[in-house]
Amino acid sequence: MNSLKINTYQKMKKSTYQICTKCVMDTTDSVITFDEQGVCDHCQNYYKNILPNWNTGKEGTKKLEAIIQKIKEDGKGRDFDCILGMSGGADSSYMLHLVVKEFGLRPLVFHVDGGWNSELAVSNIEVMIDKLGLDLYTEVINWEEMKDFQLAFFKASVPHIDIPQDHAFIATLYNFADKYKIKYILNGGNYSTECINNPKEWLYFGTDMAQIRDIHKQFGSIPLKDYPFSSVLRHKFYLRYVKGIQVVKPLNFMPYIKDDAMNFLKETYGWQPYPQKHFESRFTRFYEGYWLPKKFGYDTRKVQYSSLILTKQMTREEALEKLKYPAIDEEIAAQDFEYIATKLGISVADLQSYMDAPNKTYKDYKNQEKMFKVGTKVMSWLGLENSPKR
Repeated sequence: MNSLKINTYQKMKKSTYQICTKCVMDTTDSVITFDEQGVCDHCQNYYKNILPNWNTGKEGTKKLEAIIQKIKEDGKGRDFDCILGMSGGADSSYMLHLVVKEFGLRPLVFHVDGGWNSELAVSNIEVMIDKLGLDLYTEVINWEEMKDFQLAFFKASVPHIDIPQDHAFIATLYNFADKYKIKYILNGGNYSTECINNPKEWLYFGTDMAQIRDIHKQFGSIPLKDYPFSSVLRHKFYLRYVKGIQVVKPLNFMPYIKDDAMNFLKETYGWQPYPQKHFESRFTRFYEGYWLPKKFGYDTRKVQYSSLILTKQMTREEALEKLKYPAIDEEIAAQDFEYIATKLGISVADLQSYMDAPNKTYKDYKNQEKMFKVGTKVMSWLGLENSPKR
């Protein structure tokens, strides 16, 4: 196919809207593909790579019991036998209940304060900690550095402006586990609500150090002396295979219905739900609920709802109805816009100028995409990852 035909084909592809016949992923994901029945590659990946390897019955229970027993044995004589990152969201909150009340583990409950906690998130963390009789360790990120780092991503005009916050959470957790020789990190991630990945162009890898350094070098104004870093090679390979730090996702070994979990948390602990996944952070609420769809046309609810559709927790019709309305209404969006600008120390006009700037992608900056692709293939070949990145 010559270049003229290729360009014509690409233009036709971009101008033709299509939505999956099984979930609600669509051509706002520019690399999405569909089979003859109109089923997207996200769904195909779920049925081919995830579902066959996802055991939530007796086999899953047996595997989880063995993992729990190993954690207890390795933790003998220690103050804590594992570390659990707590955001105040439903997944981490329900997991905390399970590991303490059902599994009898002794977790160090760890929270990273990046400066954007909502009042509801703080309350939800407190009620869980208090009623379970646990201590909470909170690591506070240097705000001046976080603020400057986030502004650098705004100025870079990329979709993934949440990386400074996400990377700090991941790096701090791993660094703490390594420093205090805690071998098990409990993670609330799960296939039940996250079996579809966000497209890479929407939310790029948060541990691509080449990209992070390039954006900060171009747009940052102060050195990041205290900000925590951890490259993907460090925490995926060195800490895992050399230092023996393992990530365990208990929710993947059992049936997990999110609505049931939230109702349980509400009745048992007084925990209160959020309007949408990830909205425990004021910044993420603004970012996913307004900035991404308004500036780039990316609605992360499509990913979240599609995961729930595939795991039979939501119907496609329910998802389509919800998607008719914005994630946050204009009044709340306007309040958030002013709040974000003020907290970042800029004017509303400055923030609007970042909104109006030409959109860019991770490909416009240095990146390690090739390394990530090779790493994913290797891990998939070794049987260490059942859900390869697209």
